[in-house]
Amino acid sequence: MMRPQARRAICCLKFRVIYLLLTLNVIILLLYGDNYLRTREVTKVKSTTSIAKTSCSFHSLSPKEAQVANFLKHSIAWPETLSLPPHLLLNDTSDPAQSTFTILPHERGSWSIGDQLEVLIKVSDFYGRPKTSGGDFLLARLHNPTLNAGVAGRVFDHRNGSYTAVFSLLWEGSAHVEVTLVHPSEGITVLEKLTREQPDRIYFRSFFRLGSVYKITNCNICLNSSRRLCNYTDPSTGEPWFCYKPKNLSCDARITHAKGGLRVYLRPMEEKLFQSGVNLKVSIPASGPAHIQVLSQFDYFYRSDFNFPWVFPGVTKKTMQSSPSGYYYQGAWRSLDGTTVHQFNTITAISQCLKNKAVHLYGDSTIRQWFEYLNQSLPDLKEFDLHSSNQTGPFLALDYANNILLTFRSHGPPIRFRVIPVSHLHYIANELDRVVGGANTVVVIGIWSHFSTFPIEVYIRRLLNIRKAVVRLLSRSPDTLVIIRTANPKALTLYETLTNSDWFSLQRDEVLRAIFKRVRVKLVDAWEMSVAHHLPHSLHPQPPIIKNMIDVVLSYICPKTENL
Repeated sequence: MMRPQARRAICCLKFRVIYLLLTLNVIILLLYGDNYLRTREVTKVKSTTSIAKTSCSFHSLSPKEAQVANFLKHSIAWPETLSLPPHLLLNDTSDPAQSTFTILPHERGSWSIGDQLEVLIKVSDFYGRPKTSGGDFLLARLHNPTLNAGVAGRVFDHRNGSYTAVFSLLWEGSAHVEVTLVHPSEGITVLEKLTREQPDRIYFRSFFRLGSVYKITNCNICLNSSRRLCNYTDPSTGEPWFCYKPKNLSCDARITHAKGGLRVYLRPMEEKLFQSGVNLKVSIPASGPAHIQVLSQFDYFYRSDFNFPWVFPGVTKKTMQSSPSGYYYQGAWRSLDGTTVHQFNTITAISQCLKNKAVHLYGDSTIRQWFEYLNQSLPDLKEFDLHSSNQTGPFLALDYANNILLTFRSHGPPIRFRVIPVSHLHYIANELDRVVGGANTVVVIGIWSHFSTFPIEVYIRRLLNIRKAVVRLLSRSPDTLVIIRTANPKALTLYETLTNSDWFSLQRDEVLRAIFKRVRVKLVDAWEMSVAHHLPHSLHPQPPIIKNMIDVVLSYICPKTENL
């Protein structure tokens, strides 16, 4: 029989062996576990073609898509601006107060409807010295307050400190010129550098929770991969999204997505390039008369059946032409693309147009604004309480009597909303693939604002995915109506400039138009509808502008509407 002392010695030896094995397992896990976890959490995507060579690792595009992306980047390339010297002085930069615009005389001595008005803009610095290089961001508008008329002008950069704004003359009577310096060329240089060097200046956060354990970690399209990551790349579209893995929690424990904040690094002199009332969206004065009188076309020759804009025999068409998509007259938007814009001024008119229609809106808060407008305009449209945030949605409203369905869903990340459940993060392309479509289905898309801080390749990738989904939808349901809202200018502060400058929005607006140019979709030109209007620019345009946008949408849906 074994003695008690011998039994205790054997037991101690067993525990020592077990302890030694556990210790070895811990050491192995510490040495190799990091690589093991990272391999499990992040799916490595091998690619041969990259959309861009940046500090971030963007998912690749096919060779054809990469070629499209390069073409788009070239087409929106801004006139080269000068690099900023280390000791740049504000006095050496563009000053709207010292700059001027001059209305150039017409060759006939007077202007008539159908003519083009040319305005010469000369930019100077704070000392009044003429600038010798281009790159300033200018907006131009022609308007008549009495007629409540307005049209956006087109600005041509001569790259020598001078610019020409060209306007189409579309109404009889007085026409007042307005020119605004949005950003000096030096400011454009800073914005380009920010995109290049600080594309992650807007950061996002996700909340993770399992039982009583919770963590908050940063998320973005690209992150420092030296830390363990959770990979939330969409399997259908390949849209990348990552979060830092929370300690002691699984990637599956992610509950919400939210905007974290802004981290941006600027030199004090660079901040001075974005001063309200100094060089940020400031009007440029006229050096002479700021208005002209526009005559009607009395001559029979001018009344002949020429398409707008008129080109007369023996007159060489000028290379600088303004081709606006529309203009305001008596406060109502008139389209110049052949669409007759009806005025839907009554509840009955809107309801009859939308009767038996399913209208699905996808995008950012500027599209949510359209849902809110229609929801408030139609008393019989009842919104279902989906227990969702009034900022993020999703929303659903139904008019049972008229069989009208109206929905809104926000687009997938990046999206700068306060807090949104991750279950509500849906990519538009995926949503479009779930739409049956048909003659009574209307799809409205608006996506631009939340992509402004990222390299343009990120936006191009998103739009190409949406474009492919739109093509698939129209292929299986050709009668589906697809409407796309463009970007629009907004009120600017220093913060807004660094995160959502009109210059960023303009680039995305041009990319959007180019990508959908050959697709059977309708555009609502929110950019020109905002620039041409007398109301101040706003991310969410004021009700009179929204009303005109909705009139355009309804006119697409009901082109033959009469007696509204």
